[in-house]
Amino acid sequence: MTTDAIDDFVRVRGANEHNLRNVDVDIPRNVMVAFTGISGSGKSSLAFGTLYAEAQRRYFESVAPYARRLLQQVGAPHVQEITGLPPAVALQQRRGAATSRSSVGTITTLSNLLRILYSRAGDYPAGADHLPAEAFSPNTVAGACPRCHGLGVVHDVTEELLVPDPSLSIREGAIAAWPGAWQGANLRSIVMGLGIDVDKPWRRLRKRDRDWLLFTDEQPSVLIEPEPGRVDHGYYGKFWSARKHVMHVLADSTSERMRERARRFVEEAPCPDCQGSGLRPEALAVTFLGCSIAEVNDLPFTALVALLRPVAERPAGADEVAVRICADLVARVEVLLDLGLGYLSLGRSSTSLSAGEAQRLRIATQLRSGLFGVVYVLDEPSAGLHPADAEPLLDVLDRLKASGNTLFVVEHDLDVVRRADWVVDIGPGAGEAGGRVLHSGPVAGLEDVTESVTSAYLFGRAERLVHDARAPQGWLRLTGAHRHNLRDLSVDIPLCVLTAVTGVSGSGKSTLVTQVLAEDPTARESFDRLVLVDQRPIGRTPRSNLATYTGMFDAVRKLYAATDAARARGYGAGRFSFNVAGGRCETCQGEGFVSVELLFLPGNYAPCPTCHGDRYNSETLEITYRDKNIAEVLALSVDDAATFLADVPAAVRSLRTLREVGLGYLPLGQPATELSGGEAQRIKLATELQRAHRGHALYLLDEPTSGLHPADTALLLRQLHRLVDAGNTVVLVEHDLDAIATADWVIDLGPGGGDAGGRVVATGTPADIAQADESVTAPYLARRLERT
Repeated sequence: MTTDAIDDFVRVRGANEHNLRNVDVDIPRNVMVAFTGISGSGKSSLAFGTLYAEAQRRYFESVAPYARRLLQQVGAPHVQEITGLPPAVALQQRRGAATSRSSVGTITTLSNLLRILYSRAGDYPAGADHLPAEAFSPNTVAGACPRCHGLGVVHDVTEELLVPDPSLSIREGAIAAWPGAWQGANLRSIVMGLGIDVDKPWRRLRKRDRDWLLFTDEQPSVLIEPEPGRVDHGYYGKFWSARKHVMHVLADSTSERMRERARRFVEEAPCPDCQGSGLRPEALAVTFLGCSIAEVNDLPFTALVALLRPVAERPAGADEVAVRICADLVARVEVLLDLGLGYLSLGRSSTSLSAGEAQRLRIATQLRSGLFGVVYVLDEPSAGLHPADAEPLLDVLDRLKASGNTLFVVEHDLDVVRRADWVVDIGPGAGEAGGRVLHSGPVAGLEDVTESVTSAYLFGRAERLVHDARAPQGWLRLTGAHRHNLRDLSVDIPLCVLTAVTGVSGSGKSTLVTQVLAEDPTARESFDRLVLVDQRPIGRTPRSNLATYTGMFDAVRKLYAATDAARARGYGAGRFSFNVAGGRCETCQGEGFVSVELLFLPGNYAPCPTCHGDRYNSETLEITYRDKNIAEVLALSVDDAATFLADVPAAVRSLRTLREVGLGYLPLGQPATELSGGEAQRIKLATELQRAHRGHALYLLDEPTSGLHPADTALLLRQLHRLVDAGNTVVLVEHDLDAIATADWVIDLGPGGGDAGGRVVATGTPADIAQADESVTAPYLARRLERT
């Protein structure tokens, strides 16, 4: 493809968002454009921070005056001019919404169709009233189970949790959930006043008394006589059962410490009234093809299509409504099957989805939306995908493009880049060393750009990571594992080597490594330490960031508190924390931004109008160290901070390990909520590496290379191999072929996802797996090994 062959371009002039430096670039429309470059080079700043942000700003300008008035708060991208930009839709790697009421069915809107199907074409019990569609939703008053309010689970105490050691007496603390100190003594006195022996072992008390002490809602007042020899007056004490005390603390206590303690005595269980469905009995009594809506919600998509297809194909005498709805459901679900998501079900909670799974669900929804002339901006759609799952994803993206849309894809997967019509490569480095367009044109033209790291890997010039294969120094045997889709799985884990656990999405890899192996008692006994490094966020709020999580911020705050200016004002280290009153900005309470509600549009965030995003009040920012205030230090990248704080030993080690795992481009103050799962995982790994440890540790990692440029992957793999060289065992869930090829041992699960997976397909060296007949991984790994 040549520039002359394309009529329509998006033309960007003077883009300066984040680390972009006055970027001018022309990008074609109606094609697939890959934005490439190492992590932190500026890809997302151009694709999302500039192009999508400008499209969003223009949309806001076109709507209500109320929204337009708020635009100055939301802000606009730092760019001089963009022409030729169509409306844009962003499909980012956001994780599932943090609510148990959001599910795969609600994300895809398939649940709406299913509820209409049951309302209009369901088989009702004799004499039952017709139910509207909303009665089949656990998120409505009409449909929610009264006991669990539609959540499907109840939280309650059990005797085993309340009384962990039944050999103890009440005086010895058998009821662990009761409070301590004088409140506990008061309750014991009340129990004695009720005639129950507080010195008898718990297990020897009558069951009637045990149940009453733990679960009753009664709260009798009992006269407590003063102890002999004391001048105290008697008093009436009110009784609290263990359950009532725990529930009272959870509902009313303002002490997070007390609430955390109370949570230890509560467990989550399926609601006994609705069997976990969240629905009223009337809705559960309605069936279609012999299944309740709860049973259909639990079916994997492969089974759902098999169930509905016969109706969708219009059998003789079929209900016209049922035929039309089933045909629509089957057509929509088949897109999800094409994307390798056949193992998911409608009822699967969105909080359990990986970022890649959630993004593919949104891609499938857009494919059915019928939009055309739109720019879709995608954030690493292949991240976390097995190569076999990436191929159908690319086919779906081609269908979006064929519908008359433009695809701007931020991507690291070189196979996806090769499929693009155009590539915009940003670099050459990260942070301040990046921010320039190295190439904008057809993919083939990138080969001649010698300063491009992407070019070196794309065209085979980059040096491959090579190491001598290690032999296992023993084995850890897992037997009879049953969890999710693992069914009686047994496998040997080699010791003192790097093992990659592979297989298609949904085959059971993460379940095996981060749950079964992480919780196995033998594994915990066989190692001096077990370190699980997963992709869960390092914090739930913007107050948690890279500097606070690694602990280096404590050293920085002490550094500022030790300055002459801080001492003169009496500022301690706490003054320089944005989490407590005193030094922080009170307008935003140290968050650096405020929420902007747009009524009929999604809410947004804008820099705090008082501190302009600095988090601190003006008095605190007057204190400087080497001409920088503490907000300016938080804005430094890890690479820049390594120079600025080179003489602060407590910060040096943290900064060095962060750079070693490829995070040199991240700002110290990067909020936890803005980190990808892969970045969060590498921060956890760096935090672990900075600690001095001895002995044999087991490191468990869940797709540590997800979302990494091949150059960053090589950097991370060197650190993991260093861990093994130091005498540790590393087991990682992995899709990346470079990572798998450098492993000492591979455990391949599958052969498919969901019910079609969950068993060991092959084990051995990478060369062994490449020859395994049943392995879906084998042909891709074989091609990768041929290039070594």
